[in-house]
Amino acid sequence: MTGKLILGTAFSAALVLAMGVTTQGAEDGAKLYKTKCAGCHGPAGEGKPAMKAPALKATAWDADKIVAHIMKGESTSKPPHNKGVSGVNEAQAQAIAAFVKTLK
Repeated sequence: MTGKLILGTAFSAALVLAMGVTTQGAEDGAKLYKTKCAGCHGPAGEGKPAMKAPALKATAWDADKIVAHIMKGESTSKPPHNKGVSGVNEAQAQAIAAFVKTLK
């Protein structure tokens, strides 16, 4: 019985920690988006036509495509997306992508 109690407690603690990490990741994504992306794509992902920066809210791109675009860029894009966005690691790119997917 004690073994089940310990296992249950450990599982509960892991679940609580995982939920905290998820929440923290979403907050980090919003914060990173604000500092790295909002200047061109707008604070709500609405885009800035005058800069030819596309809207990101309700994008059809999945999170993996967004991460790849942030990390590697595309030669046909204008800076900073013609290369990877400097100063952003993969975990940060994933957090930004997760935040972008919440923009509706």
